[in-house]
Parts: sequence; structure tokens; C-alpha cells
Amino acid sequence: MVLSFAKSRPQLVCVLACVLLADFGAPASAACAPPELGEGHVAEIIDGRSFRLTDGREIRLAGIEPTGTTKADRISALAAVVADHDVSLRGEDDAPDRYGREAAFVYLPASDTPVQAQLVSAGAALVSPELEDRDCAAALNAAEAEARLAKRGTWAGNAVIKNAESPDDILAEIGRFTVVEGRVLSVRQSGATTYLNFGRSWTRDFAVTIPRRALPAFASAGFAIKSLENKRIRVRGWVEARQGSNQGPNQSPRIDVVRVRQVELLSGN
Repeated sequence: MVLSFAKSRPQLVCVLACVLLADFGAPASAACAPPELGEGHVAEIIDGRSFRLTDGREIRLAGIEPTGTTKADRISALAAVVADHDVSLRGEDDAPDRYGREAAFVYLPASDTPVQAQLVSAGAALVSPELEDRDCAAALNAAEAEARLAKRGTWAGNAVIKNAESPDDILAEIGRFTVVEGRVLSVRQSGATTYLNFGRSWTRDFAVTIPRRALPAFASAGFAIKSLENKRIRVRGWVEARQGSNQGPNQSPRIDVVRVRQVELLSGN
């Protein structure tokens, strides 16, 4: 589904944008100001985090994962903010990805708050751990914490964060960006992989896998993986299913962690 604003109703888009910004406000995020990459006018919304400019460039919002239940919901959330608007782009690099999209932080005229922070603050997106800019990561994390506390958007229910002790609920999210919380029962290494186990059954329970290549980044951040044993953590990433046994149909949910920002040590430990 691609929403073209040459054929849409500008009045409806304006109403949606006004409601979104008035209800949810914009978190302070002036520190999120990467180098300028240019400007443009939004012509089409492609999906929940990308749009096309009138000059033909496709822009992907860096640092977020949309949370709408359907593609139409995700498109509507982004359209409510940027549809038919002039925007400025910021980022470290304007090189397109393999799909031809430029990843950027997007700003509306006379605003120091990136569109990403507005969507996260509204509960229409989650923070992606792929974000490299520390200031922008801090701004988006603050926006997400604010949305969670205020129970906005996707945070209005209790289904956003999955319980690590409920593997079936996590398995239902296969292929989706998901947030999971729980207590690490054990930390084990097998070959080139470190496992954070949240249960005693490796054929059934949820686990986090950390490849050897990611360990230096954790060490540089002063993050001792072994110290997570018996600690409550929050982890975010894409859910995968691993076959639990060659003798049966059991599957165990996994999230592969390759970035330090995917793991958050929770308070109260």
C-alpha cells in the first residue's frame, strides 16, 4: 500500500497531524542534530517509516521500528505527521541502502524535534538498536520512556513487552521486532555463541544469542556479559525460532543480539 498525496484529502491529513502533535507533544530532543543532508517535499508515504519526495528520492526514517498492527495503521501514523510537508534531512551519510532508500532523521520546518521522536512519543514506533548517534539515541529513548509511562499508542495495552517466561507469546512474534523482559537464569557459551537463558529447557524456553563478533563491543562499553546472570534485563530485536529437537516439533524463541543497545539492565536488580 502506497499513499499518494497528490490524490489524498489534505484537510483530513491536516486534522490527523494536528491531533497527533497536540495530544502527544514533542519531547525535548535538540541534541539530536546530525549533519544536514538536504531538503525536500513529501509526495508519497510508502510504509510506516519511509516516504518518497517529489524529486524521486526515497527516505527511510532512521532509528525506529513502527508498531501499528497493520500496514495501513503504520502508514496513517507517519502520514499524520509528514504528509504533503516540506522536510529537512539530517544524517551521517546519504548513501542509499540496498533498496535505494536514504536513511535520515527528518525534521519539519522550524522544528528541532525529529519526526522519529514524535512517532516514538506518540507510541507509534519503538526505538531501534541500530542507531549509532548517541545524542539521537538518548532523545529517542527518552521519548519511548515518556510514551510508556503515559501509556500512549501501542503502550496503552500490556502486549508490547513480552514476558521471557512465556515462550509461546514470543513465538507468536516470529519475524517481528519485539521487546522482551525477564530474568537471566544462566549465561553459557557454546562454540562461537554466548547464550542468555531465561529457562531451563533449551528446546523450549526463550534465549538471547550473542555471536562472538559482538563481544568486543560489549567489553568496550564495560558490559560484562557474565554479570547478567540472575539479572532482569530488557532485550529488543527480531524474533527467530530455533528447532528445539530433531526428534520433535518443539521450537524455542530467540533474539540475536549484535549491538550493545539491544540489551538494557533494568532497575531493581
